[in-house]
Amino acid sequence: MATVFAASRSTVLVDGEQIEGLQSLTFRVVTEQEDVGGVGSSERVAVIFGLRTVQGELAVRSANVKLDENLQQLRKFQLVANLRQTDAQDSPKRTLSFDDCYTTDKSFNAGAGGSVLTSYRFTATRLREE
Repeated sequence: MATVFAASRSTVLVDGEQIEGLQSLTFRVVTEQEDVGGVGSSERVAVIFGLRTVQGELAVRSANVKLDENLQQLRKFQLVANLRQTDAQDSPKRTLSFDDCYTTDKSFNAGAGGSVLTSYRFTATRLREE
């Protein structure tokens, strides 16, 4: 059976500080790939893999001062997501560690009748899952 982690029980930290008002964390890992075709054939005979990058986005209700400072000063940071299923000690958990992160851009959304939502995009050197 699949383990379902609860967003309401999980936390995301930037350099050890919890992000207040976090609405979402999304990311993707991209590995460059080059197909090698066979001579006289239209089929792939090998694959060459290259650079692997991690790209992510944090959506925060209102704003986050630490992420704003990191963007302005081009400061490196670490992002850690502690995913939990329930509050129980023996509950399944997973830790995602994003190393050597940089905030690359920020977008701001203030919709009528709602609250402000700020999205921060980031890149990371690697993602470790424990």
